[in-house]
Amino acid sequence: MNSLPQVIFFLVFAAAGYVLYKRISFLKRNIMLGKKESRNDQPSERWKTMLLVAFGQKKMFKRWLPAFLHLLVYAGFIIINLEVAEFIIDGFSGQHRIFAPFLGGFYTFAMNIFEFLAIGVMASCLIFLVRRNITKVPRLTMKELKGWPALDANLILIIEITLMVAILSMNATDQILAARGNEHYLQLGTLFFSSLIQPAFSGLSETALITIERSAWWFHIIGILGFAIYITYSKHLHIFLAFPNTWYSNLKPKGEMANMPEVTNEVNMMLGIPSEGNAEPPAEIGRFGAKDVNDLSWVNIMNAYSCTECGRCTSECPANITGKKLSPRKIMMDVRDRADEVGKSIDQGGKGLEDGKSLLGDYTTNEEINACTSCNACVEACPINIDPLSIILQMRRYVAMEESGSPAQWNAMFQNMETSFSPWKFSPSDRFNWAESVKEEEMK
Repeated sequence: MNSLPQVIFFLVFAAAGYVLYKRISFLKRNIMLGKKESRNDQPSERWKTMLLVAFGQKKMFKRWLPAFLHLLVYAGFIIINLEVAEFIIDGFSGQHRIFAPFLGGFYTFAMNIFEFLAIGVMASCLIFLVRRNITKVPRLTMKELKGWPALDANLILIIEITLMVAILSMNATDQILAARGNEHYLQLGTLFFSSLIQPAFSGLSETALITIERSAWWFHIIGILGFAIYITYSKHLHIFLAFPNTWYSNLKPKGEMANMPEVTNEVNMMLGIPSEGNAEPPAEIGRFGAKDVNDLSWVNIMNAYSCTECGRCTSECPANITGKKLSPRKIMMDVRDRADEVGKSIDQGGKGLEDGKSLLGDYTTNEEINACTSCNACVEACPINIDPLSIILQMRRYVAMEESGSPAQWNAMFQNMETSFSPWKFSPSDRFNWAESVKEEEMK
């Protein structure tokens, strides 16, 4: 048997594996630019969250139409890749449909399921293309999606459609060759969907059919490997990151804001309260809040790389709805873009984080973060539990505590809270005077 195709397959697979390894290393390093943060508590609850939200897509079904279409694509991606596993084994072994003789009729049944899912993926992707480019769903046409984000979304849909066409074409020509008695191809019985397009190939010669079948096979293998590399540059990285992202979700109540450890420790020291962990003050006080990606936690940066750019967060944001510049989706895209910029600079021997730029100022503006109402609508809306509010609050803390740059009205409120323990400027001793007046009215 000619081993050249196997050698070529091995070289293609090895090259794709190397590129993928380098890209994954780049992303991991970028994510770990963030500060350490422990998210390993309540493991049973974390497994449950991951299974329901990432695997079960629980939060997607708040909007049933895109959820159903996404489920078809998702199920197709997972299940059809079982067939890709056979492709890989065939590629290394030089066989063709290596599982078919062992599985018999069940193999034919499975192939029909794969083809049904391929049709579902194609239909869903076509509808998604229409929603993005013809009906123009508002959350999918906002200004932060201009340029590469819009092209990326369309490219991935077109690639998926093309891969599904390759599968159906391969099966159709495969079965025509089997019916003609070619010894390399096995008769599988009726494959419903690919049989519908067999008439388009039935008049071709055996050489032409083999060329189409092998071209479709190679196209699918190279397409899948290329797809795996491509999504590391794409918003579709969430296909993989959704699982760790939901596992490391913040399990605390959404209304609970995280205190700054630096401030908490300082207050505890002033009050004589022992601090948790190291009771000694740090040798050097770190930056209050976040100005750049290294001031965020690694979970925040992983959130950014996990973002699907679906825009559900922005479409639910009351600030954005009322015309403010804040878009929680853009905040996540800004963090990802800044982390990418820093990572590329480091790889090229550049200045990295010392390049004179920062997340706050060069990517995200004070006007954006000040518009946030801290309502958590974006966190609730995200289908994979991304937390834009955590990043916004950290940047606002930097502006308030490092730059004293909060709006004047805010500073007056902060001062009232410090001196009067409430946002309003009156003595704490007068706080319950209203209750006395109510009591007097009741006694009349």
